[in-house]
Amino acid sequence: MFFLLMFSSKAQEGIPVYFDYLADNYYLVYPSMAGIAEGGKIRLTARQQWFSVDEAPNLQTLNGNFRVGERSGVGAILFNDSNGYHSQTGFKFTYAHHLQLAGDFRTLNQISFGLSVGAILSSLDETEFRSIVPDPVISGTKNTTGYFNVDLGASYNLFEFYAHVAVLNILGSGRDLYSAAEFDNLRRYLFSVGYVFGSKTRIEPSVLLQLTEFTEEATVDFNAKVYRDVPFGTIWGGLSYRRSFDGAQFQQDGGFGEQRLQLITPIVGLNYKNFLFSYNYSYQMGDIRFDNGGFHQITLGYDFGQDDTQKRYDCYCPAANN
Repeated sequence: MFFLLMFSSKAQEGIPVYFDYLADNYYLVYPSMAGIAEGGKIRLTARQQWFSVDEAPNLQTLNGNFRVGERSGVGAILFNDSNGYHSQTGFKFTYAHHLQLAGDFRTLNQISFGLSVGAILSSLDETEFRSIVPDPVISGTKNTTGYFNVDLGASYNLFEFYAHVAVLNILGSGRDLYSAAEFDNLRRYLFSVGYVFGSKTRIEPSVLLQLTEFTEEATVDFNAKVYRDVPFGTIWGGLSYRRSFDGAQFQQDGGFGEQRLQLITPIVGLNYKNFLFSYNYSYQMGDIRFDNGGFHQITLGYDFGQDDTQKRYDCYCPAANN
C-alpha cells in the first residue's frame, strides 16, 4: 500500500491535470497559452476530494497571464497540492511568443510557443509515523526539499480550431525526499485538439491525451461543452469522460479482476461581464473505489484589458477572445 501511494504521488509531481482547464484555463496546462488573448486572465481554483476522508487530496491554484505587445505573453502560477502526509507548493513563471501566420490582426491564424520555469518545495511529514520496531527508513521528522523544473508547450489556433502540445517536468525531479526510492523521471506529455461549432449557441468537442513517461500511464479525456449567449453574458455546461488505457488488477471474493480509471465529470459555468464562475464534479466509476464521494472543484476568474463589445478576433474562440 505504501509503495502504491508513494508511486502515485511521484507520478503527479507538479500540478496535477484535472478538469479545470475546461473553465477557460488552458494556460494552467499549456505554457504556450500565456497571453493568447488581447488582454489578461486571472484564474483561482480549489479542488477537494472525498469530504468524508481526513487529509484527502486537495489542490489550490492561482494563475494570471496577459499579453505584452503584439507577439508576447507572460504568466505566473502559484499552487499548493496536498495528499495525506505529502504536500508540494510551487511557483511557475512563463514566457510565450505568438506568431501570426496569415491575415490581419483580427484573423486568428497563430502559432505559439511557451516556456515555464518553476520552483517546487516538496514535503513529507513523518512526525506522526509510529513503529514498535525502529525503522531506519523513517526519520520521524518533516522532510522538505526544493528543486527546479521546466515545461515546454506549443499551440496552434486557426479561427475556431485549436491544438496544443506540452512536455512537463523536462528536467526530472532532482530531489531526495524519499529514502527508500527516488524516481527522477517525472516527464509528462499532453496533447489536445478541439473545435467550436455554431454562433449564438455553440458546441465545443475536444480531446486531451496525457502520457506519463516513467510509469507508462496513459489517459484520455473526451469533452463536450455547450455555450449559450444571454443578455447578461454567457452560460455554458459540458461533460468530460476520462479513461485510462491500462488497468489495475485486484482480488475480490476469491476471484481476480482488472479495473481501469474512469471518471465522469459534469461542468457548468457562467461568464458575467468580466467575471467567470465554474463548478465541476468528478465521479469515479468501477467496483473498487476508495470512497463513494466525488471530487469537487470551483474556478473563479476575471478577464481584463479587452472591450467586451469588440473582440480582438473575428471568431467564436473562447480562449482567445476574453
